[in-house]
Amino acid sequence: MRTRTLLPLAAAAAALTLPLAAPAGAVAGPVLTTGSAGGTPVAVGAVLSAPLASGTAATFYSSATGTSGVRCTTSQFSATVTGNPTAPGTATESLTAHTFAGCTSNVSGVLGVNSITVQNLPYGTTVTSAGVVTVSPPSGSTIRTTVSLRTLLGNVSCVYQGAGLTGAASNADNSITFSNQPFSKVSGSSLCFSNAYFSAKYAPVTTSGAAVFVN
Repeated sequence: MRTRTLLPLAAAAAALTLPLAAPAGAVAGPVLTTGSAGGTPVAVGAVLSAPLASGTAATFYSSATGTSGVRCTTSQFSATVTGNPTAPGTATESLTAHTFAGCTSNVSGVLGVNSITVQNLPYGTTVTSAGVVTVSPPSGSTIRTTVSLRTLLGNVSCVYQGAGLTGAASNADNSITFSNQPFSKVSGSSLCFSNAYFSAKYAPVTTSGAAVFVN
């Protein structure tokens, strides 16, 4: 019997970071604000967080165009702001937590998903005034995720890693979106997919309950 599975992220996983590009001609101020574009500056040390956007799921599929793999209905990230310079510029953050829950798999032979664990945290995160979000591992490390699956052959752990994540922030809904971010299997049985692709939309990104905007 052959069981395949997938994992990673991050990620991501996914995980995550700040939101969006401000309109051209915005009032001078820092890259990250609350309340509105050009609003109240986000302080260094502030914690940003976001759940999955309503009605969406975080997915780890075996190909960029397929639908076979793992799907999670709950995911959240937390990041601490480490730099918020004047716009246009690049804000920096430390991604300290990225979690997944409510995960299921449609892979033949997989009975359930025990857990998805993001490793090697914290990750460095940057967000530019253009809304480009980049998540990077510590120097000499990788973004790594372990997915534990319950299969007909017992529990199977698949470990995936990648060099980083790239996402897009939008002020329209204070979101960050990751699409088909690739990871490669570094360990696990032959039942694990050779590659995994992570996608998720996080919204709204907030700090102390206030929506975060990118300028």
